[in-house]
Amino acid sequence: MRFLMLALFVAACGAETAQTPDPAPQPEALSLLDEPLYLLETDSTTEARQLAQLAEAREAWEASPDDVQSWVWLGRRTAYLTRYREAIDIYTRGLREHPDSPHLLRHRGHRYLSVRGFDAAIADLSRAAELTSGQPDEIEPDGQPNDAGIPTSTLQTNIWYHLALAHYFKGNFDEAATAMQQCFDLAANNDMRVAAADWLFMSHSRLGNHDAAEEAVAFVQPEMEILENHSYHRRILMYRGLMNAEELLGDGERLDMATQGYGVGNWYLVQGDTTRATETFRRVLATGYWPAFGYIAAEADLARLGES
Repeated sequence: MRFLMLALFVAACGAETAQTPDPAPQPEALSLLDEPLYLLETDSTTEARQLAQLAEAREAWEASPDDVQSWVWLGRRTAYLTRYREAIDIYTRGLREHPDSPHLLRHRGHRYLSVRGFDAAIADLSRAAELTSGQPDEIEPDGQPNDAGIPTSTLQTNIWYHLALAHYFKGNFDEAATAMQQCFDLAANNDMRVAAADWLFMSHSRLGNHDAAEEAVAFVQPEMEILENHSYHRRILMYRGLMNAEELLGDGERLDMATQGYGVGNWYLVQGDTTRATETFRRVLATGYWPAFGYIAAEADLARLGES
């Protein structure tokens, strides 16, 4: 239904702008609050680098169109420019050639999340989980490496992580907890463990399973080697009473604010403080960083609370 609404919205935009010399940009998606979401602007240096990387990926794909990874990287480099629907189309074309590729299904599922297509994401990621069941896991190279240059996730942890998020965004917290537990069990480093544990805590909390929520984050300590998932680490320290909630809202860039802010808002919501939860979710949306998972989760909760 949401895809139909978006198609109608895009068609309407096209009908209006066909009569003008400078057509208005078309949205990549509609938010869960029915707001159009457009390509994110970035600084010229970052954009130039990403466009050059996309050109390299396209050349590699043209040289090896039968290679699954050439499809994967063409889609990934396109998505880093927030051109998510184009990336989905690339993965879809790749899947016509490689219908049983868990790599393509994993990445298309991720980008369905970006455009709020949760059912489509669940279908892709569930299929990817079936295809990789019982198979050796593999490191997934980073397209945007951390400062250490060390990848922190794998194909299978990413499949289960994104599947859990799709269920969480839909409000299926039981299914989210089950899938995120799979991710946690497969995780081989602190970065992936704290990310999975954070969503496990929130999923169990939303179900009222507070003992399970506490158990999920009991291993987390203030001093841990974390390469990139610092926002999740800080959120868990807040859950454990080792940081104040407001400490997480006053610093960091847009992605950090979206991530940390959602954890704070969810914390207020679980405590029964709907007013502060709503205010915090709105602060997350004020970042404008709509691809962030915290932003999507804030949208979903505001929609469930009947906010607009």
